[in-house]
Amino acid sequence: MSPRPRLTGRPVVITGAASGIGRALAVRLARAGCPVVIADNDEAGLKETAASVPGRVLTRVLDVRDAADQVRFAGEVADWLPAPLAAVFNNAGVALTSTVLDAVAEDDEWLHDIDFHGVVNGTRAFLPILVEQDSGAVVNTSSVFGLAGMPYQSAYCAAKFAVRGFTESLRHELAGTGVRAVTVHPGGITTNIARNARVRKDPEGLGRTREQMAAQFEAITMTSPEKAAAVIHAGVERGKARILVGPDAYLFDALTRIAPTHYYSVLSRLQSRLRARAAGKG
Repeated sequence: MSPRPRLTGRPVVITGAASGIGRALAVRLARAGCPVVIADNDEAGLKETAASVPGRVLTRVLDVRDAADQVRFAGEVADWLPAPLAAVFNNAGVALTSTVLDAVAEDDEWLHDIDFHGVVNGTRAFLPILVEQDSGAVVNTSSVFGLAGMPYQSAYCAAKFAVRGFTESLRHELAGTGVRAVTVHPGGITTNIARNARVRKDPEGLGRTREQMAAQFEAITMTSPEKAAAVIHAGVERGKARILVGPDAYLFDALTRIAPTHYYSVLSRLQSRLRARAAGKG
């Protein structure tokens, strides 16, 4: 069994760090004494994160879709490292809502390039550093939608299932080494991902705007970015190979095991009740 990848006090790399889980991870790990490398294509958000991070920080504007630039980025980080690299959090992600019938190919490609290929690019860029030092972890963000297929989320589910398969394959390849591969499956986290999603029309035909759909999503989320960061931090420290984030993540995991072809009927009823309760509070 490979050693646990201790994070406290050691350098970490985090993509998607301009907001949400990425920002919360950067702040939390910096407060734990970790020098942090933060990257995102949102330069303004990245600067805000940097301003909130205590201690040593390296920032980089990065489009995770660019494999060559990810390699250059890894080289810059290798030159900057004050100590062996503890972990690389491939966390950048976007969302898309559409039926399969109405899907636009360029939208699907946009999401897949960021949510899946961005993870692959980051893993391939930084893995040589981790393997050479024979320690550390690759921590890749999937989703509960990498555990269960959901309507109107075909592109997102495909990417997140792919992240899960890619990372689990990598984990087996690394068996017996000092490097670990970890998959993170967050449930509903209160971030801007739904507000920044690509939505061409309401897939359910209810005439809702993107903002209205985002508000409905946010009304039923169960976990803050700060709580998610705490769960992920603890999971990596404990050497877990798969980290479920939020009570809804545990529900998804259990239902897909118990009712692998019928889980959505249960989830849809629960979602309807949560939406009704949220509307009642509003």
